[in-house]
Amino acid sequence: QVPLVESGGGLVQAGGSLRLSCVASGRTFSRYAMAWYRQAPGKQRELVAAHAIGGSTNYADSVKGRFTISRDNARNTVYLQMNSLKPEDTAVYYCAALIGGVLGNPLYWGQGTQVTVSS
Repeated sequence: QVPLVESGGGLVQAGGSLRLSCVASGRTFSRYAMAWYRQAPGKQRELVAAHAIGGSTNYADSVKGRFTISRDNARNTVYLQMNSLKPEDTAVYYCAALIGGVLGNPLYWGQGTQVTVSS
C-alpha cells in the first residue's frame, strides 16, 4: 500500500493558477511513476498528467502548455502546477501511483481534491 494524500484544491477564477500536491507515505514512492487524474460531474475519470521515475512526462492534450507535473522524491511528493485555468478544468483531481511506468495503470489512489474554476 502507498497511502496518498492530495491538497491544494480550491476555487479560482478563470485564468488563475493553483498548485496541487500529493504526499505519499512509506519508502517506496521513488519506485512508482506518478500521475494526476480528474473526474468532472457526469464524466469518466481521465488522465491529466503522468511523471515517470526517470523523468519523462505525459500530458492530456487539453492541458498541454498550461499544466506541469513534477515530483520531489526526497519529499515523497508529486505536484501539479495548473496555470491559465478554464471552467472546463473544474473536477475532482486524484493523485495515483502507477504500475508499468508513465503509460501504466493506477495501482493506488488518493482521496481527491476539488478544483472549481469560475468564469
